[in-house]
Amino acid sequence: MKVLEYPKSAKVFLVEVRAEFKKVTWPPRKEVSGTTVVVIVTVFFFGFYLYGMDVAMSYLAAALTRLVGT
Repeated sequence: MKVLEYPKSAKVFLVEVRAEFKKVTWPPRKEVSGTTVVVIVTVFFFGFYLYGMDVAMSYLAAALTRLVGT
């Protein structure tokens, strides 16, 4: 492709993108906010769960190293 053809192809691309966006069905605002809340709650739950597992495994590893004596 020649350098002078880039603006023309970019314009065609943007026109096609705009046409595709008109075909998209966007979810209602209430559905988006509901799923956002679910995602945030899930992230916090697994964050605290993994933090707790990390602390428990650290204590277990420390206890085992004290038991073995290395």
